Amino acid sequence: MSLIRKGLVLVFVLAALSLLTAIFLLDRAMNTSLKLVAVDEVLLVSPGSSLAGLVEELVQREILCCPRAFAWSARISGAATRIKAGEYLLETGMTAEDLLRTLVQGNVLMRGFTIVEGWTIRELLAALATEDAMEQDIPRGTESAESLMARFGQAGAHAEGQFLPETYYFVRGERVSDILSRAHDHLQEQLERAWRGRDSGLPFDTPYEALVLASIVEKETALVTERPVIAGVFIRRLQKRMRLQTDPTVIYGLGSNFDGNLTRRHLDTDTPYNTYTRGGLPPTPIALPGIDAITAVMHPEPGDALYFVATGAGDGSHHFSATLEEHNQAVQDYLRQLRQNRKKP
Repeated sequence: MSLIRKGLVLVFVLAALSLLTAIFLLDRAMNTSLKLVAVDEVLLVSPGSSLAGLVEELVQREILCCPRAFAWSARISGAATRIKAGEYLLETGMTAEDLLRTLVQGNVLMRGFTIVEGWTIRELLAALATEDAMEQDIPRGTESAESLMARFGQAGAHAEGQFLPETYYFVRGERVSDILSRAHDHLQEQLERAWRGRDSGLPFDTPYEALVLASIVEKETALVTERPVIAGVFIRRLQKRMRLQTDPTVIYGLGSNFDGNLTRRHLDTDTPYNTYTRGGLPPTPIALPGIDAITAVMHPEPGDALYFVATGAGDGSHHFSATLEEHNQAVQDYLRQLRQNRKKP
C-alpha cells in the first residue's frame, strides 16, 4: 500500500474516531441530569424566543452542564426550530435530552386553581386576582361581581353561586374569564343533572331555587354527612311555611357592615336576605355551593327535625330537634359547652 493510501486510511480512521468520540460525548452530555437548585424549578419560554437566548438563560441559571452540546443537539436534530413557547417544570432527575424533548412536545406546566366550597363571589374574584400566571382580564373592584354574568350571556343575573367549587387546571397566560367560564359551565351541567334526578315533592320550582338553598346548606355545615339532614330541616320548614331563620343569610345581607359578631340587632334588621324577618328563600344564593350541597337539597334526608344548633363539640356537628322545646334545651346545652370550652387551658 502506497504512502498516500496509508495516509488517507489514517485520516479516515482518525475522522471516524473523532466522530465516534463526538457522538459519545454528545450523548453523555445530553443524558446528564440538569443541575437544579430547588426540587422543582420552572422554565418560561416566551413566544419568539431563540435557541441562543434559551441556552443563555439555562447557562446563567447554571442548569446545563454542557450548553454547547445542548445547542448542537437541538440544531442537528432540527429541534431548534420546533421548541414551543410556554411554562415548563424542570423535575428532579430530568436530563438535557428530556428537557429538549419536553420543549419540542410542548408538555407545558399545568397549574391548578381551587374554588373553595362556601366562598362568596367576591372571595373568588379576589383569589383569582392574586394569580400572577393568569391574564387578568376581569376588572377589579366592587362592580365586577354585578357585571360579571354579562360575559356569559346572562346580563342582569346575579353572579353569586354561579361557579362550581372544584380544582381547575390551566396553563400560564390563560385568562381569568376562561377559568370562570369553565366553572360556570360545570355548575350548570351539574345543577341540571341533579335537578333531573331530584326527589319528588320538593318545595321549589326551578333549579335556581334549589341552588339558593344549596348555598345555605353549604354555609351551615362543613360535614358532608350532615348536609342532607340540614337540607331536610330547611325543606320541611319551607313546606310548613316556617321561616328558615338561618344566620348565614343574615350575615350575607349585612355585607361589609358585618364585623364578625352577629347580634340580636342584626337578626332584627330587615334585608332581602334576612330569613328571620322574611319568609321563603332569599333572592339569590349566598355563596358558592359544592356538588355535595346541591345533591343534598335534591335528595334531603327524611325525618321530623325542624331545628338544629351546633353541639360545641369542636367537630362541626349539630344537634337536631323536632320540637321547639327540645331545641331550646339543645341551645342551652350548646352555651354550657361553650363556657366549659373557655375554661379549658
